[in-house]
Amino acid sequence: MLRSLVFVVLLAAPVVAAQRPAPLPAAPFVTPLSLDEMRDQQAVVETPFGAIVIDLLPEQAPNHVGHFIKTAREGGYDGTTFHRVVFQGIIQGGDPLSKDPAAADRYGTGGLNLIAAEPNAERHTRGAVSAVLIPNRPDSAGTQFFICIVDQPSLDGQFTVFGRVVEGLLAAQRISEVAADARGAPEERVAITRVTIRPRPAPEPDPFSTETVAELAAYRAVLETSLGSITVALTPAQAPEHVRNFLRLASLGVYDGMSWHRVVPGFVVQTGHLPTRRAPLEEAQQRHVRTLTAEFNDQIHDAGTLSMARLADPDSATTSFFIVTARSEALDGQYTIFGRVVEGMEVVRAIEQAPLDGEAPVDRIELRRVRIQR
Repeated sequence: MLRSLVFVVLLAAPVVAAQRPAPLPAAPFVTPLSLDEMRDQQAVVETPFGAIVIDLLPEQAPNHVGHFIKTAREGGYDGTTFHRVVFQGIIQGGDPLSKDPAAADRYGTGGLNLIAAEPNAERHTRGAVSAVLIPNRPDSAGTQFFICIVDQPSLDGQFTVFGRVVEGLLAAQRISEVAADARGAPEERVAITRVTIRPRPAPEPDPFSTETVAELAAYRAVLETSLGSITVALTPAQAPEHVRNFLRLASLGVYDGMSWHRVVPGFVVQTGHLPTRRAPLEEAQQRHVRTLTAEFNDQIHDAGTLSMARLADPDSATTSFFIVTARSEALDGQYTIFGRVVEGMEVVRAIEQAPLDGEAPVDRIELRRVRIQR
């Protein structure tokens, strides 16, 4: 889980006394690219930890984006490194000097003094990509950039945000967690293999967003648990959006590696709670976790009913669901039923009979996978 700390960091390496920073050029870089040429472009930053995809923001910082595109197309980032990290705070890279392993003592001093500041309203929130500066020199940006792993509000208005990570933020987070010395220099090289510029792909429809109710009804879900499998049929005629949501999350692997975290004998067994997941969600999974509008219906909460858990707000359901183990009239019309167990009720009973510490099983009962079949 990410720390909720704000990291205030010196983003450009201090310049040693024997070395003066290069002066600004007579004319700071002005991109020859038009906004139309830069609009809807992405940068794909390939690393050993996975690709980091950045939406570029030319309307907010045209010269920063233009210079980044120019550098990437010329191969200027290929073979550089993320030369500074703050644990779950920021990662910093793009220094052309970092191509040379023998120049490690000068990493952070290269590629600067090229671009004038472009103040904008973009915030240094998680995933923001911003330009590195020499301290107290707002017009000293260049090839170096940093990525915020957590919100950094103290940096707003001081550095130029010119992009946002849309995929691969977990890869960036993992880079921030590599072993580093007291200055934040990684103990092993974290190379940027390649940076390519591409048009932003057209959005694809959400999984299970276009099927008819009849098509949705043809699907079943197999809940593979550490105690056996449970097969559920779905009821989209009564709760179509809950069924779409469940199928979508299952197909994306959101439920894989969770646990049955709540058991109340004679009432319910419950799973789908995100904090019980063994690994954090990837961005593609996170994008599809959303709150649902209640779809209360005339189905009843009887043994084997599949229903959606929620908070006090009727429209607060997200991922957690439960299976009823006995008739529970008090739940009728208050929780959205979207399916029923058709095979494996004996597994539900085994979960219900597990030793408990309060409502939590003493031993973890795994929801290994939810498999969709027709």
